Amino acid sequence: MSTILSSDKKHVWHPFTQIQTAPVPLVIVKAEGSVLYAEDGKEYLDCNSSWWVNIHGHGKKELKEALINQFDAIDHVIFAGVTHPKAVELSEKVLSILPKNFSKVFFSDDGSTAVEVALKMAFQYWFNQNKPKKRILALEGAYHGDTFGAMSISQRGYFNEPFEHLFFSVDYLPFPTIDKETGLLIQAKNLFETNEFAAIILEPLIQGSAGMCMYSADFLQKITALAKSFGVLVIFDEVMTGWGRTGEMFAMNHITETPDIVCLSKGLTGGVLPLGLTVATENIFNAFLAEEKTKALLHGHSFTGNPLACAVACASIELTQQSKFKDNIQRISAKHTQFKVSLEGIKSLEVRQLGTIIAIEIKQTNADYFSSIRDEAYQYFLDRGLLIRPLGNIIFLNPPYSTTDEQLAKMYEGIKGFLASKELIFNI
Repeated sequence: MSTILSSDKKHVWHPFTQIQTAPVPLVIVKAEGSVLYAEDGKEYLDCNSSWWVNIHGHGKKELKEALINQFDAIDHVIFAGVTHPKAVELSEKVLSILPKNFSKVFFSDDGSTAVEVALKMAFQYWFNQNKPKKRILALEGAYHGDTFGAMSISQRGYFNEPFEHLFFSVDYLPFPTIDKETGLLIQAKNLFETNEFAAIILEPLIQGSAGMCMYSADFLQKITALAKSFGVLVIFDEVMTGWGRTGEMFAMNHITETPDIVCLSKGLTGGVLPLGLTVATENIFNAFLAEEKTKALLHGHSFTGNPLACAVACASIELTQQSKFKDNIQRISAKHTQFKVSLEGIKSLEVRQLGTIIAIEIKQTNADYFSSIRDEAYQYFLDRGLLIRPLGNIIFLNPPYSTTDEQLAKMYEGIKGFLASKELIFNI
């Protein structure tokens, strides 16, 4: 065992890992483009963008230069009562690529806290107007983060069971499969008619941690319009779906309706530094303006608006505006579509794809996050130089946009090989 692994075993507590039964972790010592380099010299393709964040690939020189240049200017400064150029620049850049109804940007440190801020905004929006509304509507299967507010509006169950007694009550709609859409809209209308709902929160078009579960843009359009017709605030959690993952810059770009609040993180900085943004309309912002200081949004943390993270995010957004960025999204989306077609007709599989995300669900009884397929597939892929972390019985790809056609072909070959090893397909 290497020195790194020995020390890791003694001191490190890894996330989403049962340490007692998990294999030793992979020691990565270098990353470049879509390739991760291990301590033992082996190479692995980063098939899931290192937890869905490295949209441009690793070691992007433009992001490195932005980080170095900003460090030479300001590394960090308090953000309460102070501002700095990169925070202002980032606000302008983000607002320039979002729908025109957005006008104010609140800074936090990751996706979970971006969601926490959105919830605070929604509840306090009504509270400040002396019209307190205390109900939230979410979708079954949702995942919005691991802080307590975010857990409250996420799928209940084994992930969060120890903390259930601390959650606030939430109303849920079943996941909107095509056959349920009409009934769910009626159900939502009945709930909204109570005039008790502060907001509805949605992962637009794709529920990531639920297994890349996808629903129609038509339903998203209709549920958003319905909520707005009743004055219910609409929150889109675009932490995962943003930055081109769905084929458009944001999932909301697939529809004409717009939310009141959007949460952004993950690919925001190209995967270089943690940063979260909660972006709101002027109407939301105005509800916090008053002579009473208690009506302000009293939220923040030590690293709010960190200049280094803001500088990297600015550089990342500039990269998203290049034609190459959009071309790579279209190229990867087209390759995924071809791979999806190659798997059609296999009854033991359900294949879903939107933009640069493709998910292959292996149908089995009692399938969930802890399916044995996950561990089998993970090791199979590692043996073939692929770092793919399945969601239980669901194998998915959302690679960096720097991934080449040859690298994509290796990913597809690896997945087909695993499916063949399970006697699920035979035509490889």
